[in-house]
Amino acid sequence: MAWRIDEQLVRGEIDNRERGRVKGRLWFVGMAEPVRLDLQGNAWRDVAGHLIRFTNPRPKAGPPDVLKGFARVQRGVVGDITASRKVKVPDCSMEEVMRLVGEGKRFPWHWGNSLYLEWHSERNGRVVIESATFAIEIDPDASWRMSKAEEARQQEENGRAMMTFLERDAAALEAEQAAKEAADAEDEDEPTTRAEESADAEQARMDLLLDRVQARMHRAEEAGEKPDFEKVLDEERARLRRERGEPEPEPPTPEEEAERAAWIEEMNAAAEEALKEMEEEQWKNGEEGEGFRDDRWHPLVERCNALTHRLHDQTRARGWLGDEEGPEHPLREVVDGVMIAGGKLAGALGTVHDAQDWPPDPLCAGSTLTRLKKARGHLRDALAGLDAADEQDLADADWRREVREETKELLAEVQRLIREVRAVLKLSEEGGRGEG
Repeated sequence: MAWRIDEQLVRGEIDNRERGRVKGRLWFVGMAEPVRLDLQGNAWRDVAGHLIRFTNPRPKAGPPDVLKGFARVQRGVVGDITASRKVKVPDCSMEEVMRLVGEGKRFPWHWGNSLYLEWHSERNGRVVIESATFAIEIDPDASWRMSKAEEARQQEENGRAMMTFLERDAAALEAEQAAKEAADAEDEDEPTTRAEESADAEQARMDLLLDRVQARMHRAEEAGEKPDFEKVLDEERARLRRERGEPEPEPPTPEEEAERAAWIEEMNAAAEEALKEMEEEQWKNGEEGEGFRDDRWHPLVERCNALTHRLHDQTRARGWLGDEEGPEHPLREVVDGVMIAGGKLAGALGTVHDAQDWPPDPLCAGSTLTRLKKARGHLRDALAGLDAADEQDLADADWRREVREETKELLAEVQRLIREVRAVLKLSEEGGRGEG
């Protein structure tokens, strides 16, 4: 999630007269001193080599804590910085725009230049300031000039720099979280078997791949493009293989394709047969039989989801949390942590309907363990949010105490499941070594 703070900006200046470095100062409503920028990289060709100044004709204060936590010195890397991005500028008020849109009519507009400032901060992540209404002044003489070819290369370098910065930032956060978990965890997160190590590595690879794809999709959409998800995914897969020196995947042979087609047909037939059997037998519940309802989740998932709904309803009904609070708000961390943990538990335990389905088979235990560990991490995030809420005296003390107790109970149950899955993997690995 990006910081978007153009409305609160009063005035500012961007200085790219030194090649490879962007400096600047930004004055915001309610701040006596400006925020300073010290960024690596260059702006687009229209700003490169120049000092530009801009003023917001109608600054707004916004919510009281809109800039809470925003670092007064912004160090990081340049994304896109330009004063010539083309945007549609309405020729009427926003009230009139909304009225016409609501009536299904077009509103009058013209093409205009938009100031677009984007960077990735060490402290705050992605920051965007964008407006077509700012008054802009640019010094007439450039200290250095950028060609069109250099601009294309610079834009590509800025994109790569932001991705590298994001990955480095994510790695630092993961390392910090891992250190914290190692200090207070009931048992260490270091993999205890080769299967767990392999599952963790595969999950880390998938997380990195999806982060890269989402970043590219977002940047393309910000630029008004309609990216092809499958194309972006294939390109990022190929990029990851190149970075890791992995060979290109071999295309399937005709025999492998035929075998896969036969397998799919067999699975479809088995699914149809199982569905028909369930309909004919009319699976029962309750006192009449020991069957299960296929609309029921594992009890732990249901407990986690029930807590999520209660947290969501209570924080809104009591006015503790609204749409304006971002993901960094302590109570948002509590609600989101429990909610995401429920999703991870659903993925780990979705096929577990009774005691006969647990513990999982060694073939799928690695995947189950990875999801359980993810759920554990998000429950710990929720507890950290409660700690912050304690410090800031948010919500109600009795409510915080009750939520903490229930979250800790969920966490203890997840930890128990993790130990059981690890035991399965360890036994399987020891058995494999014994056979060898």
